[in-house]
Parts: sequence; C-alpha cells; structure tokens
Amino acid sequence: MKFKTRIKELRARYDLTQDDLAKIVGVRRETILYLEKGKYNPSLILAHQIAQALKTTIEDLFLFEDSEVSTGTEKLD
Repeated sequence: MKFKTRIKELRARYDLTQDDLAKIVGVRRETILYLEKGKYNPSLILAHQIAQALKTTIEDLFLFEDSEVSTGTEKLD
C-alpha cells in the first residue's frame, strides 16, 4: 500500500524546515525527506509525533492511495 503525506505542506504552514521538524521529533533530516517522498513508512509513534508537531491528526497527515484499505469490519478466517 502506498501513501502520500502532507508533511511538506504543513511544514511550510508553520515555517519549519526539514531539519527543524526532525529535531522536534528526534529523527534525522533524511528521515523527514524520505517520508515526504513516500519512501519510508514511519512507526506509529513517529507518525503520532509528527502529527502533534504539525498540529494535525495522523489521518490528515497521511493519505493512503490503495482503495482496498481495510475498514476493520471484515471477518478474518
């Protein structure tokens, strides 16, 4: 499943560089770069930290492209 992020857009809103955001959430600048390009899947903890830093929710920060995302209501065998 691929996803897009709004990290770059929201960083710009708060006038943050990749380095600024990286320092806030405790990762390297390259991690933010790879997240913005969709080349890295963050842990739930990191996704939450970034969402908090950008004053948004995880759901608004990450946009999933796969239309077959589980809703959690399917019966598992």
